[in-house]
Amino acid sequence: MSTLNRLVLWNIDQTLVDVGRVTRDAYAEAFQRTVGRPLVRLAPTPGRTESEIIFETLAFNDVVTTDDHLPDFITALTDAFAARRADVRAHGRVLAGAREAVEALAHVPGVVQSVLTGSVQPNAVLKVTELGLAGHLDLDSGGYENGVYSKAALLELARTRAGERHGARYDEAATVYIADSPRDVQAARIAGSPIIAVATGSATEAELRAAGAERVLGTLADTNAVVSAVAELY
Repeated sequence: MSTLNRLVLWNIDQTLVDVGRVTRDAYAEAFQRTVGRPLVRLAPTPGRTESEIIFETLAFNDVVTTDDHLPDFITALTDAFAARRADVRAHGRVLAGAREAVEALAHVPGVVQSVLTGSVQPNAVLKVTELGLAGHLDLDSGGYENGVYSKAALLELARTRAGERHGARYDEAATVYIADSPRDVQAARIAGSPIIAVATGSATEAELRAAGAERVLGTLADTNAVVSAVAELY
């Protein structure tokens, strides 16, 4: 098997796993703890960072924000997820083909896998760990919500981290993002990296193509198609 020099960055929610029920419950608890009243409306989540979701959720619920709202909400959200570790296992699920795709890429020489996600790091790590996907992912190299950067900037950060950790250079073309939303496609295009878009979230294959994705798959169920797409994109 030939050696590839590829950094594969996986989006987590609706690409690898579905933990939507737990996410909604955790946001409701974090909102109640931060604001002091029940959550009425949660902002859309696909392709967004936690800070974007939080600020829009606060606006939707008529909360006048202060400098304390974001750090307080993120702390409450992290605590809420940690308290629901068992719920992630019970109610979350690995999407079709995701486990097999991650395992197959782990056996391709020269491929390093990590994550690029809008979630804060503790919640992201909890999701993939509790659902049994963490073993083949270098989670220390990942790009996570930190309250400041866009996903495009986080992609660049993940490239730098992975290069330093693995003694390799992952330029834009050698960094492949696998995700499920048009906003993720946009982030990859801004960062100059190719993207494999999968229609496992709220976007259709046509919408992902229209957004500019280099490859579009219906799901991750065809493991060979995933591995081939990673090898061919450069």
